[in-house]
Amino acid sequence: MKLKLFALFITLFLFQNNYGQHTDVINSNRPGESQSAFAVGKTVIQIESGLSYVKEKHNLLDYDAKGLSFDFNTRYGFYKEQLEAILEINYQNDTYVTEDFTKNRKGLKATTLGFKYLVYDPFKNYEEPVNIYSWKANHKFKWHQFVPVVSAYVGANLNFSSNPFLYNNEELSRLSPKAMVITQNLFPGAWVFVTNIFVDKIGTNNQTLGYIVTLTKGFSDQWSGFLENKGVKGDYYADGLFSFGAAYLVNSNFQVDAYFTKNYKDTPAFTYAGFGVSWRSDTNYKDVMIRAPKKDKKKAKSKKGKEKEKAKKRLDEVQVEKP
Repeated sequence: MKLKLFALFITLFLFQNNYGQHTDVINSNRPGESQSAFAVGKTVIQIESGLSYVKEKHNLLDYDAKGLSFDFNTRYGFYKEQLEAILEINYQNDTYVTEDFTKNRKGLKATTLGFKYLVYDPFKNYEEPVNIYSWKANHKFKWHQFVPVVSAYVGANLNFSSNPFLYNNEELSRLSPKAMVITQNLFPGAWVFVTNIFVDKIGTNNQTLGYIVTLTKGFSDQWSGFLENKGVKGDYYADGLFSFGAAYLVNSNFQVDAYFTKNYKDTPAFTYAGFGVSWRSDTNYKDVMIRAPKKDKKKAKSKKGKEKEKAKKRLDEVQVEKP
């Protein structure tokens, strides 16, 4: 789930944006599949894990598969505040049934190692103008909210010979690149909108182009919910999946969640339902101050003088209006 305790986080983000990306509460990608644009923070290690029930049915090939899927993802911030390494591991154990035979499949279905870097942050060194005379002016709609945070991701899929879930032509691709562009918007009312556009298994016969869009809403200091849509398109497989779920913040470093996912087609039809946890350790984290560019003293002085004149003029108008 993207940025739990949203109201608090947005406040901290807007008014303390000269500091690093570390937040007071855990920033987990669970239970959705999309990645948020922000890193966990330098020296911070974060574990995101979940257990899911998996059901797969193919009407044309006439097979069924049911079992359990286990996700174990590790995120670590290093070198810079904007950079993190991500190791994603998915293990599945299911029973595959056809008219001719039944077999048990188990093994690492997917393993991906990647790196994410925050490229652009529209709130960095940005100061929201404050109108001391109007509450309405300070809370009105602002176009700046539509400028997204942007990150880039590069990684590699690691396939192993013991993987029983690969297509035959994938067995020759032990290593395949993955690239992704991530955007994120934070809107008033504790809303967060995340978009991932990716190219997976680059250069292989199963190369796919896809997207994930996730809308998250914070309902309270502990509860949040999300809706998500994922689409993939390739020569061998194309699909669309829809997910929804919720997360509960137990404390600043620990979150629990639950979700449900269903696709729209029956070749094959997928159903996933599960729960998970997210935990982080930030004991070694130290606040990093990102220096803002120096301001032009003459412009600042001129601006300050104009503001004083406006304030004085407004005060005179108020005094004249008094009976």
